[in-house]
Amino acid sequence: MELTESHTLPVPQQRAWEALNDTAILKACIPGCESIEPEGETGYAVALTAAVGPVKARFKGRMELADIDAPRHYTILFEGQGGAAGFGKGSAQVKLEPAGDDATTLTYTASAQVGGKLAQIGSRLVDGAARKIAAEFFKRFGEQLGAGEAATTPGVAATAEAEGAAEARTDSDNAAAEASGDEGKKGKRSWTAWISRS
Repeated sequence: MELTESHTLPVPQQRAWEALNDTAILKACIPGCESIEPEGETGYAVALTAAVGPVKARFKGRMELADIDAPRHYTILFEGQGGAAGFGKGSAQVKLEPAGDDATTLTYTASAQVGGKLAQIGSRLVDGAARKIAAEFFKRFGEQLGAGEAATTPGVAATAEAEGAAEARTDSDNAAAEASGDEGKKGKRSWTAWISRS
């Protein structure tokens, strides 16, 4: 599976970079995400529940950041196991470019391989599920940045279901409430803290 898309974020490049490296924001934006925990210097353990066609499972995996050039780009390497549902692994190149004083263009190219039951349901369903998850992520991400929705390339946002928006508002409220407390501040950690959260 390969997926390439561009999205316009309604914030300056530096703010977009900080948000993309804020685990509290990412947890609230990634559909089905249960946790993102530091693991090593540049790695993170991730747990999430996802549905791909008729297959729904809880996945546990790891993300690793590489080729970091703040605040312009990085590469995400990921792999996850979903028990009997199968596995997934791949990478994504993420690039940020200024689009005026108060906007940023985010472009990513992701490639992934799946195995087990996931591989048996067909590439069309896998690709469709990936696009839907991406659309929901950027919808929630735009809301987290305080502008309702991020502008997307035609057809991408249309794949997100209406209930995803309601869930996004709930997740946004929860994330804001957590971040406002001392406990939330202690638990909030950038996954690129080792580069001083550029």
